[in-house]
Amino acid sequence: MEETQSQPAVTTPPASAPLPASAPPHAATSSASAPLPAAPLPGDATSQVPRELKRPEKIWYAVYTNSRAEKRVHERLLEQGIESFLPLQKTLRQWSDRKKLVERPLISSYVFVKIIQREYFTVRKTEGVVKFIMIQGKPVPIPEEQIDNLRILCGSDAEVEISADVYEKGDMVEVTVGSLTGLRGELIRVGRKHKVVIRIIQPGMNLTVDIKTNSIRKIGKNTDI
Repeated sequence: MEETQSQPAVTTPPASAPLPASAPPHAATSSASAPLPAAPLPGDATSQVPRELKRPEKIWYAVYTNSRAEKRVHERLLEQGIESFLPLQKTLRQWSDRKKLVERPLISSYVFVKIIQREYFTVRKTEGVVKFIMIQGKPVPIPEEQIDNLRILCGSDAEVEISADVYEKGDMVEVTVGSLTGLRGELIRVGRKHKVVIRIIQPGMNLTVDIKTNSIRKIGKNTDI
């Protein structure tokens, strides 16, 4: 009998699954090989707000007005959307037939405004405004602490004196008793009296209030607030 020689079996490789028609031939590997975008580092410029988008800071300034025009100027500034502060203090006025509490400006011919740079000319052109208080040709910024002091004085019955005198620096104190509680300034001695000096604009404007030494506490020495 003739022996039949067996042929080796031929294995046909399975057909590969077709790629989606819309995907290019290299789409299957592109997602794995493409690098992910790097997250911005804390100091990276892309994580910072652009300077031109930052809101400018408002600063307090003192404005000098026409005589007895403080209230009208204050109202006109508010009507224009300007943040304005007019320190008023109630005082008892005596007439021949009666007494009456009246509000008068704590500092004659002065109004305080809290503005950004672009509001400067709006204030300057307001009817009744004479000028900004300036030193060396620049408006003088008023610290927020001094505005707080003025608000405290407005709500008190203390007799406030305005002076352009040059006082020696004193210890920094805070009033702890009475209607002036929270007021901060420098303790000085004038004759037999003790006074608290609040330096609003240096040089040129000081407010002084008589004070008893048992109603204050020391908070520092020879340091402006």
